[in-house]
Amino acid sequence: MEEGRAERRRRTEAPSHTQGGTRRTGVMTDVHRRFLQLLMTHGVLEEWDVRRLQKHCYRVHDRTAAVEELEDFINNINSVLESLYIEIKKGATEDDGRPVYALVNLATTSVSKMASDFAENELDLFRKALELIIDSETGFASSTNILNLVDQLKGKKMRKKEAEQVLQKFVQNKWLIEKEGEFTLHSRAILEMEQYIRETYPDAVKICNICHSLLIQGQSCETCGIRMHLPCVAKYFQSNSEPRCPHCNDYWPHEIPEIFDPEKEREASTSKANRKSLRSRQH
Repeated sequence: MEEGRAERRRRTEAPSHTQGGTRRTGVMTDVHRRFLQLLMTHGVLEEWDVRRLQKHCYRVHDRTAAVEELEDFINNINSVLESLYIEIKKGATEDDGRPVYALVNLATTSVSKMASDFAENELDLFRKALELIIDSETGFASSTNILNLVDQLKGKKMRKKEAEQVLQKFVQNKWLIEKEGEFTLHSRAILEMEQYIRETYPDAVKICNICHSLLIQGQSCETCGIRMHLPCVAKYFQSNSEPRCPHCNDYWPHEIPEIFDPEKEREASTSKANRKSLRSRQH
């Protein structure tokens, strides 16, 4: 019994980088390992789901332990993954600022990372779609424009019908998002491919004036041309009745989007679950 418990709690330690003369050591338990395995299968998860996943791993492997703060929990994993050039990275969705986490490969570009899941001509289709998205003013590429490039693909010939199916495969694998016949990058792709995009498309890449991260979708100043993510716009102008550009001070002409509120989201989820439970009891 004791041996089984000790085995379940065995630890893997790996030294991390030094900061201020103090060496941080990563500590991986079975809880951390299970969490990492499940995150790998999902690719990317919103923060609310990440917290649920963490609690699930504790319930499975160590019910008696106190649930570690999420930031510390992920830092522990990252300090062990550091030597493998892998990191659990936190980001946000570009449309409404929902916090997300993804397992990011720091050693290779995401296009090459995708090689195990996609054929050469499928990867080339993704590159074509990516280039159209990066070059567009809106951060979207229409399915028509993408499919028109099928004849230029490397490798095996691909019909347009096949290409449509491949695009849906990219959506299912959380590399692309489709909205009304147009495609943009999923937050997973942005997190994993930011460095690749900056290096590959230096003249076309767009950067947010507020957070200085890669920008695919956002708003721009009609006077000076600076760009901002929608969540950054919402936060910057949160209590400003007359929004002005942070760069040139000219009037900001766009509608100010709403800020994502995690508390409201939790309340809505709880209310929905309660209504579902009530209906099931009534039946």
